[in-house]
Amino acid sequence: MRRTINMTSRRMWIPLALLIILGFAILELQLLKVKSNGIYSSKTVVRDFAKTSEEEKHTFMDDSSTVVLYNRVPKTGSTTFTNFVYDSCKRNGIYVLHINTTKNSHIMSVQDQYKLIQNITDWREYRPVFFHGHMAYLDFKRFGSPVTPIYINIIRDPLDRLVSYYYFLRYGDDYRKGLKRARQGDDTTFDECVKKGRRNSDCSVEKLWLQIPFFCGQSADCWDVGNEWALQEAKRNLANNYLLVGLTENMEDFVVVLEAVLPRMFRGMTNNFREGSQSHIRNTLHKVPPNEETLNKFHSSKIWKMEMELYNFAKNHFEFIKKQSTVLSKNVLKPAPKRFRYEKIYGPEGMISN
Repeated sequence: MRRTINMTSRRMWIPLALLIILGFAILELQLLKVKSNGIYSSKTVVRDFAKTSEEEKHTFMDDSSTVVLYNRVPKTGSTTFTNFVYDSCKRNGIYVLHINTTKNSHIMSVQDQYKLIQNITDWREYRPVFFHGHMAYLDFKRFGSPVTPIYINIIRDPLDRLVSYYYFLRYGDDYRKGLKRARQGDDTTFDECVKKGRRNSDCSVEKLWLQIPFFCGQSADCWDVGNEWALQEAKRNLANNYLLVGLTENMEDFVVVLEAVLPRMFRGMTNNFREGSQSHIRNTLHKVPPNEETLNKFHSSKIWKMEMELYNFAKNHFEFIKKQSTVLSKNVLKPAPKRFRYEKIYGPEGMISN
């Protein structure tokens, strides 16, 4: 009799145990579903990112299809910056491609725009990839491209940029010392050139008009010197279509923020910039600062005021982003820690996590 009761009890416990196992299995499947849908919490559903292994962190942050496009403005420190990106190729497993336009033209024919955008869109074996070249902003959406690259750039005080470019054409720099420059042998100073007042000379006020069209784009009005629409379009593009625009005068902070935002592409660049010997690898060999008379002439011009408006807009925008993205620790700028989390996660089955 006792054996019969024991057998009956066992038969009752077996289905119950199976139900318990099935319940745990269903719960586990629900948790996996939550994780696969990208819901992250600081609670039990998802492990906190700070507690994951280095390999898991890399996988979490990794995007092997990332496309970054740097349409670099001449004489803004772009050579220095891109050399650091080239140095990151092996370390970060990225590709870097230079877009070399004929005669260094900053604007492109419509067919060339289409072909370039098509190449960037379809060239999937070279990713993650960093493209760079001296060309005005390209609107990928205009051509129906499914890929929109992450735009970055660096901007410089407009008159400082022009003065640097003026002497660069005559004396070159310490990057390629033996290369013959376009105005080599002309020892006219920038002040002397301005005093002559020749329109469209290397020192004319009109030559300031460069950073606005670079951010404005390939439209005719962008290159119409003094066009108010071009300035407003440049500001719209800078704020809405660029991930980050730094300042030549403060490139280190630009690198810190960039590494914080895109660690997959720029990991380790901050340390290289701070500790390396190439943080300023391209300096004009001979340069004379403009005198007070020259400064007054430029500062009274409409074009200078417009270019400065874009520069100050970019500066304020960058400082705002930097404040949100970094922290100052022992006088050293560092990426800010993660400041968000998911909680109160509910689904069709009710509460998943607090």
